[in-house]
Amino acid sequence: MSMTSTGESTPAMSVFWDNVKTILYALALAMVLRFTIAQPFRIPSGSMQPTLAVGDYIVVTKWSYGYGRFSFAPLEGLLPHGRLFGSEPQRGDVVVFRPAPEPDRDFIKRVIGMPGDRIQINNGVLHINGEAVQRERIDGTDECPDPNVRLGEVTTYRETLPNGVSYLTCDKGMTELDSTRVFEVPEGHYFMMGDDRDNSADSRVPSVVGFVPYDNLVGPAQFVVVSFDNTTSLFRPWTLFTGFRGDRFLKAVE
Repeated sequence: MSMTSTGESTPAMSVFWDNVKTILYALALAMVLRFTIAQPFRIPSGSMQPTLAVGDYIVVTKWSYGYGRFSFAPLEGLLPHGRLFGSEPQRGDVVVFRPAPEPDRDFIKRVIGMPGDRIQINNGVLHINGEAVQRERIDGTDECPDPNVRLGEVTTYRETLPNGVSYLTCDKGMTELDSTRVFEVPEGHYFMMGDDRDNSADSRVPSVVGFVPYDNLVGPAQFVVVSFDNTTSLFRPWTLFTGFRGDRFLKAVE
C-alpha cells in the first residue's frame, strides 16, 4: 500500500512543480518585457485631455529613447546615471517621465521645449524662441469637458509646433499659467506641458516638474490599449462593458 501511495503522489508533485516553473517563467518573461520593451500606464488625471482621457490605459515603449535608470523602476536606485542606446525625443512627443522634484512619481506630458530653447506663455499663447506658435480655434466641439467650468467657457485650439506636430489643446480662460516668464531650457533637459493648459502641473511649475532631465525619461506613449469612463468599477463587473469607450480602443497617441 505504501509503495502504491508513493507512486501515485510522484506524478502529482511533478505536475505541481511543472506548473510552478511555468508561472515563474511567465512572470520572468513579463518582467523582461516590462523593463525592455513596453509598459502599460493608466491615465489618472485630465492634464493631457483631449489627447488622453482619464481612464485611458496606454502603452509606453521603453527602447525609443534608450534605457535609463527609470526604465527599470522601481530598481532605479541600484543603477547608474546615463542612458544605454540613447536617442533624443522629438518636439511634440507625448512622454512618460519622472520629474526631478518628485522622482518617485510617473508624469505624462508633451515635449514642448528642446535643450537651448526659450519658452514662454504670453496671454495664453505659447512662444518658442520669441515666435508665437501657430494655433487655430476649433468651434463646435466638446473635446475639453470639465465639470468645474461652465459650458461655453472652454475653448479648443489646434496647436502646430515648428516641426509640424499638431494636436488639440484646452483653454479655460486666463489663469496664472497663461502668462509666464521666459524659461531657458538647459542642455540635457526638456520643457514639458500638458495639453489641458489650465489644468496641468508641468514645467511651468518648477516646484512640481520644472525642467526634465534626459535621464528621467521613461518613454513615449504609443497608443491607448483600452479606456473606461468614470462609471466603471471592478465591484460592478457589468460596468466594464457599459463604461467601455469603444472610440478610444487602440487609438494612437499623437
